[in-house]
Amino acid sequence: MTDTLTDTASGTGREPGYPIDRSPHCPFSPPAGLRALQATAPLRKVRLWNGSGAWLVTRYAELRTLAADPRISSDILRPGYPHVSLGSLERARRQTSFIVMDDPAHARLRRLVTAPFTVRRIQALRPAVQELVDELIDTMLAGPCPTDLVREFALPLPSLVICRLLGVPYADHAFFQRHSAALLNRDSAERATEAQRILTDYLDGLVAEKLVRPADDLLSVLATEQVAPGLLERRDLTAMAMLLLVAGHETTANMIALGTLALLRHPDQLDALRATDDPARVAGAVEELLRHLTIVQTGLRRVALADIEIAGQVIRAGEAVILAIDAANHDATAFTEPDRLDLGRDARRHVAFGYGVHQCLGQQLARMELQVVYSTLYRRVPTLRLAADPAGLPYKHDSIVYGVHELPVAW
Repeated sequence: MTDTLTDTASGTGREPGYPIDRSPHCPFSPPAGLRALQATAPLRKVRLWNGSGAWLVTRYAELRTLAADPRISSDILRPGYPHVSLGSLERARRQTSFIVMDDPAHARLRRLVTAPFTVRRIQALRPAVQELVDELIDTMLAGPCPTDLVREFALPLPSLVICRLLGVPYADHAFFQRHSAALLNRDSAERATEAQRILTDYLDGLVAEKLVRPADDLLSVLATEQVAPGLLERRDLTAMAMLLLVAGHETTANMIALGTLALLRHPDQLDALRATDDPARVAGAVEELLRHLTIVQTGLRRVALADIEIAGQVIRAGEAVILAIDAANHDATAFTEPDRLDLGRDARRHVAFGYGVHQCLGQQLARMELQVVYSTLYRRVPTLRLAADPAGLPYKHDSIVYGVHELPVAW
C-alpha cells in the first residue's frame, strides 16, 4: 500500500508514499515514518497512489495556519485535489456533501444542519444517551462472557443516537453499518463505490418517505422546510444524510472501542478516570484520548487556490495539500511528551476534529457521548479486561477511520 520512507530533504530521490503504514507494535501512535517526516520539516512532498505529489503538513502550527487560510480549498471536485483513491474520485463525481465544498456553498448547506448540533441542544440529549449507555451495559452483562465490545456496545450506542436524531430506522442498523464500513475502506474502490450507491438509494428513499410522512426528526424538518419548497435539492439532502449517518456513528464507535483498548493498556490512567466523578476531569480525559488516538488516519485533503509561502516553502496554486492531524496532535512543540497518554493533560487545543470553518459539525455530539461512556462503562464494569492478545487484534489499517474491527473483553 505504501513505500518505506526515503530521504527527500533536498527534493532529490524518490518522495515517500503516503499514507504511511503504522507499526504493528505501536497501534496508538502515528506511523514511525510519518514522525520521521515531521522531524525533518513542517512540510514535505509525498507521493500519492496515482503517482501525483502533495504537500504533507505534519506540524501543529503550520497545520492550523493552513487549515484557517481561505486560499486552501476543500473542494473535492477541484483539479489537483488529492483523492484518497481512484474510487474516491469516482464517488465524488457522483455525490458530494458540504464538508468537501468551499464557501459560500459550504456555509449555506452547513447552516441548515447546525442547530441540532449546538452545545445546548446536545447537552439536552445527555440524559437519553445516559439511559442508552446503561441499557446497553445491562444487556452486555446479562449476555455471554467474554464478548465483543464493538458489536455489543461501541457500535450500537452512536448508531442509536444518530438514528434517533436523523430519523433513520435503527432496525436497519446492520445494513447501514456494513455499507458504511465498506464506504470508508480505502483499499477496495469497487466495494466502496457500490456501498455509496446502495446507501444513496436507501437514504433517498427515506427522504422521499419523510416528504410524504414527516416525523419529529432532522431529516423530516429538512425535507419539509427546505426540499419541499425548493430551497434545497433532494440530492443535497441525501448527501447530507449520508455524511451525518456515516460520520455520526463510525467515528464515535471507533473512539469508544479504541479508547477502551488504550485505557486497558494504561491501567494507571484507567484507574484515575474510574476514580473521578468530576465532569470537568472526565471531559479533559475525552480531549486527551481524542488527541492521543486521532482516528482520522489519512489526513484532511485540500488544494491550494493561490501561491502560499509558509515555513520556508512555497505551495503553488493548484498543488495538493494534506493536513496530517494525527502527526500534528503528536507534535512536541505543541504537546509535551506527545506520545504519552496523560488524562490530566490540557489537550483542548488538539486538532482531532480539524480546524477552521470545516471543523467537524458533530464534535459536540461525539464529545458528549464519549463523556457519558468513559464516565460510566469502567465504573459499572470495574473488572473489565481484554480477552485476547492485543498484538492479534484486527486493527483498521485499511480504513480512513482507525479503530478495531473487534475488541474481545471479559469481566
